[in-house]
Amino acid sequence: MSPAAASAPTVPVVIRISPIAHFAVGFLALGLLSVVLAAPGWLAVLFVIPVVLSASIVRYRTVADRDKITARTLLGSESIVWDDVDGLRFGKGVWAYARRKDGSELRLPAVTFATLPLLSSVSGGRLPNPYARD
Repeated sequence: MSPAAASAPTVPVVIRISPIAHFAVGFLALGLLSVVLAAPGWLAVLFVIPVVLSASIVRYRTVADRDKITARTLLGSESIVWDDVDGLRFGKGVWAYARRKDGSELRLPAVTFATLPLLSSVSGGRLPNPYARD
């Protein structure tokens, strides 16, 4: 373990979707309400959509500590140790991907370019801080 990794904080860093996103889900539910009230009763099933979206907002997160990084999704989670991370990549979407040394990738929910300093500090120098001044 490198000296920088040994001095990394032991408290996990949790990066999640802002709870303000629930407001957008609420507006979607209001929009669906007009469709459900104007159509047959079986369209009430459409209210499952805002429930799933709200559950996604609560569940999706990335938790990182000195040893590993965990990506939690709606139905599960996956962890990798920092030593297996080759780097991060930003694709077409907003969230980052952790590229493993074997070439596979793991999407890191809620990790944006703005949250990289948090991951850099907890990784103990294994992930460079893009905002650091040399």
